Amino acid sequence: MAKICLCLTAPTIEKNLDTLKKYRGSIDLAELRVDFLAADERLRIRHFPKLAGLPVILTIRRDIDGGKFTGGEGSRIKLLAQGLAYAEADTRNNFAYVDIEDDLDVPSLEEAARTFGTRIIRSYHNINGTDINISAKIKSMQRVENDIIKIAVTAKSTAEVLKVYRASRSFQKQDKILVCMGHLGVCTRILAERFGSVFSYSSALSENETAAAGQIDARELADLYRMKKIGKNTKIFAVAGFPLETSYSPAFFNKVFGLEDADAVCVPFPTDSITNFLELAKALKIQGISVAAPYKEAVLPHLARMSAVVQSIGACNTMSLCTEGWFGENTDAPGFSDSILGFLGKKKLRWKKITIIGAGGAAKTVAAEVHRLGGKCLILNRTAHKARSIALPYNFQWEGLDNRGIDLMGRYSDMIIQTTPAGTQGSDAVDPLEAYTFTGREDVVDLVFNPTVTPFLKRAHEAGCRTINGYDMFIHQACLQYALFMGREFPRPLLSRINPG
Repeated sequence: MAKICLCLTAPTIEKNLDTLKKYRGSIDLAELRVDFLAADERLRIRHFPKLAGLPVILTIRRDIDGGKFTGGEGSRIKLLAQGLAYAEADTRNNFAYVDIEDDLDVPSLEEAARTFGTRIIRSYHNINGTDINISAKIKSMQRVENDIIKIAVTAKSTAEVLKVYRASRSFQKQDKILVCMGHLGVCTRILAERFGSVFSYSSALSENETAAAGQIDARELADLYRMKKIGKNTKIFAVAGFPLETSYSPAFFNKVFGLEDADAVCVPFPTDSITNFLELAKALKIQGISVAAPYKEAVLPHLARMSAVVQSIGACNTMSLCTEGWFGENTDAPGFSDSILGFLGKKKLRWKKITIIGAGGAAKTVAAEVHRLGGKCLILNRTAHKARSIALPYNFQWEGLDNRGIDLMGRYSDMIIQTTPAGTQGSDAVDPLEAYTFTGREDVVDLVFNPTVTPFLKRAHEAGCRTINGYDMFIHQACLQYALFMGREFPRPLLSRINPG
């Protein structure tokens, strides 16, 4: 199983040791990034392994490879030699590994490392993409049997992640580290074992330290994803969408799996192509998929079978394997209904006149459920024709999100449901309905729940409205997803031990 390596990027030895102390319980080894050290601190690297008390990789990464070292190769080689010099008989006091780029040809340095038991990580970095034949590159880097081959490339598409995975299958006996840097490559860090990697590089994000784009906090890798327990029999579930930065699904499912001690993991897959992702899912033997925006409609042609709800609404948020391929379900619909009816204390929405803000996949599901439950509806969206396409099948009113639309809300104000991502953590603090004045009599719903209270929901609450965010809906639909994924009912007693933090 793959090990977790913490990249140490502080400017001083003392600060790196302090970070190491905080993360020691989560990691197996550390990488001392000498290129991040202050110039005077670089003179003290030789004794770092003894001070660290665990295996350490010696790395001095050049700026052209995404590092911070800007000096000449002569001075970098000298630093590497200083780090390896005066090796002790007790190898625990020496660097366990040294990272040497594939184009750095210094036989004497490699010979010295091997003589004293320091293993070489022969590395290739491309921060601009994957414009190489990865299999051929690995083969060309195989020089000494004991070397570890490291390929780190920036993934600019899911197709490139798939390319790296396929290369990994051709060299299963070779000790290697294959990583796709950047947002699209996060799965290569969590599923290091499936990509054939011996290590997964991580950061100390709680200390505001990171060595490469896409690195995950070491504690998160160890505790939430339980990465060191991922093996060949681990069930893999995915959350597919873009950009996924605020998705709570991976945290929810992994907390549940951890509490159950289930041999399963839920991995975020930010993707630029649902087609390429599904190819990758097949290769990785993914068992189930939580489909996020913007792919809830795009997945439909890829389903072998679909539920009546998916057929009716035209959107799918859950895919599970069946004998024919993928089965599509929509758990957002019952999740929304169960949450809203519980909030209102009602069994139907008959006589309720409701405004829906937005015209995306979530709005499509909400509109279908409002119609099924007997409500009347006005759909408002900045792009009016999208509101129209959702409204027409149910004979609902529709309008642009403008003065005319705001005026119409006076007739549809029993409940207001905000379905857009506006106000989500990390985005602009936008109130999508700032032109509307709440009377205090509306029931107001915002499907966003990170943050707990958006500017829209805050304004409604201050006006005296009853309000609810989307967390309860999320829990309802996630419990239904769990049943589809695991083939058993969700263990409800666990909910009290899970929070959205």
